[in-house]
Parts: sequence; C-alpha cells; structure tokens
Amino acid sequence: MMTVLPAAATGGTPARDGPGRVAGPGGEEGGAADLSEAVGERCTVAARAAESKGGADTVVLVMGDLLSVTEAFVVTSGANVRQVRTIVEEVERQVKVAGGPGPDRIEGLSDARWVLMDYGDVLVHVFLDEARTFYDLEHLWSGAPRFPWPR
Repeated sequence: MMTVLPAAATGGTPARDGPGRVAGPGGEEGGAADLSEAVGERCTVAARAAESKGGADTVVLVMGDLLSVTEAFVVTSGANVRQVRTIVEEVERQVKVAGGPGPDRIEGLSDARWVLMDYGDVLVHVFLDEARTFYDLEHLWSGAPRFPWPR
C-alpha cells in the first residue's frame, strides 16, 4: 500500500512511500501521481462508499496531468437506477462523515444513467452498467494512472 506523506514533510510537494508512482491502466507502474493527501483520502472514501453499496469495478484515475479542471476521477457503476441513486447517496454521506465538503453540484440524478458528483478536485462518476460500457471513460482516459486506493 502506498501512502501519501503530507506536503509539509516533503518540502511542499506530496510524496509517497515506495517508488512514488501509481499503477498505470494495465496495472504497470504509471506516471508520478500528484494527488495531495486530502484528494487521495477523498477518493478513497468515495470509492469505499461506492463499493459498500455494490458499486462495480470502482477505479480512481489520476487526472491532474491530463485535465486542468480536476485532480481525480472516481468511476463506478450500478446494475439498476435504484442502486445508482443509493451509491450516490452513500458517497455524499461518507464524504461528509469523513469531514469533506458536500458536492458543488450533482448532475444526472433525474434519470440516473450517468450521475456526476462534482467535488472540485474530485469528480465522482456513477454509471448505470450499460452507460458505463457505452461511454467507457477508462478507455477514453487510458493515459491516466490509476490510484491504488486501499480497500
């Protein structure tokens, strides 16, 4: 398990124990991860919350070097609309319980095929299974390293 050290302990930049890298799309070592401790923790909380409600194949993609509007994506999916909504509610609840903010906005909840939870530095994507297959964000952003969130 790689842990993020506080920026103050490393002269202002986040560092990790181990080689300082996160797994790439195929599990190999990818590019250097620039997730702060707070962002890594928020991603882990969101991913665990999604999995606790049956979120399938939950992944965290490090987006900072590829996209200027956010640091990370958490991507997961549910088998039906009810499960998608349950996952969204649990992610929001768990992030708040962990001391994080509420999302700036939530989009797509009315039809619940693709719900986007915008936390600013983290975007949580909760898909209906078939919508996830159709949009295939993991393939679209295949250059993004995967953050090995502790399960």
